[in-house]
Amino acid sequence: MQVVADVGGIPGTDCRGFCKYCYFRKVKDIEPIGCSKCSPNKIGCIQCSEGITETQNNFKLPFVVMSEVQSTLMLGNVRDNNLKVNISGGGDVSCYPHLEELSTTLDQFNLPIHLGYTSGKGIDDSQIANRLINNGVDEVTFTIFADDVNLRKQWMGDPNPEESLKAARIFGENTELHGASVIIPGVNDGKVLRNTCASLESWGATAFILMRFANTANQGLILNNGPIIKDVESHSINEFESLVSELSSEFSMRITGTPVWDPKTQAPFAIARKGNEIYSKEYIQNVTGEATIISSKIAAPYIAKIFESIGAEDVNVIATEKEIACLMTKEDLETIDLSQVKESVIIPGRSFIHQLDAERILSSDGKSRIVGRGPDKLSVDGEMSGTLTDEEVIVKELEAFRDLVDAINFYGMKKG
Repeated sequence: MQVVADVGGIPGTDCRGFCKYCYFRKVKDIEPIGCSKCSPNKIGCIQCSEGITETQNNFKLPFVVMSEVQSTLMLGNVRDNNLKVNISGGGDVSCYPHLEELSTTLDQFNLPIHLGYTSGKGIDDSQIANRLINNGVDEVTFTIFADDVNLRKQWMGDPNPEESLKAARIFGENTELHGASVIIPGVNDGKVLRNTCASLESWGATAFILMRFANTANQGLILNNGPIIKDVESHSINEFESLVSELSSEFSMRITGTPVWDPKTQAPFAIARKGNEIYSKEYIQNVTGEATIISSKIAAPYIAKIFESIGAEDVNVIATEKEIACLMTKEDLETIDLSQVKESVIIPGRSFIHQLDAERILSSDGKSRIVGRGPDKLSVDGEMSGTLTDEEVIVKELEAFRDLVDAINFYGMKKG
């Protein structure tokens, strides 16, 4: 379990400038989108406005961060044998001006420290890596992009790419290093990517997470900021899945992808894969209601296969064009053929859709429908599955689908 030491920070401001491919690049002020955190009769809250754009707070002073961590430890009843402190934030933690001071103070808790997502762009002297390790850092998630100094300088705006890469190597040799790269076709894929994998593996990296570049609204850009890079076409889902599989077979470190896939655990939706159907049949309870599940382009086929395997004939699954279910918005619901929608509907739990919008849109054909929310997640992507075993992934999926069936049985019109 990890307790977050949130240092704050704003993308583009507290990271020495946007990387060219950054999800938050070109974001302007947006109207609240709506989500499950909103009050029932009002569309808009912190979560679906400044929360989603991560523009709400600058870097925090270290004593504020420490106070928050202490409160969590004392009041949250979170102490266990595997507890770790994760230094993270909206900016780049390597740019946090009090990082060494904070890690020194956190080390007094005698808890290992995870240096959360960092690009290393704040590292001007690679020896900070050794000092952080001496202060208790034993795990680092490092956005490397490429082991090519020129590409890091050009695409990330890294002012000292030689030093940041040296630091990554030190982390790899002395900690549990998780490399990460957003993959831009024609830039850091192909030979460049294989060289990067080889470098990470030679440094002793534990894992490497490949992130598919999102450049369009249906790929997940819901902040009216696409395309982030003109004239760049992202890998298709099938191309990206094949890329992850190829690299996983070539290198011994754990290689996973997001939004797909993990060759070791078969996530996401491992229980839908060939040979795993028995888990659904044995451990998911009977479906006693009928409903339509609305999900993403990627998830919907797997969800449909799982419900087919358990014989849930009164459940149908509709895919939207949005590829990530938790990034669905009300616009995705507006594209649905309502003649295919049953009287009860389940939408993704974390989708950015307010209940009022969902009920209005899904009843716009004059047929009043009940709208419920499913679990926040039905599976795990490569960012999480890379730290899990096959069994742990299956257990998480079965728990999520049991929750989904509970929602269907609660909201769905009962049979006969």
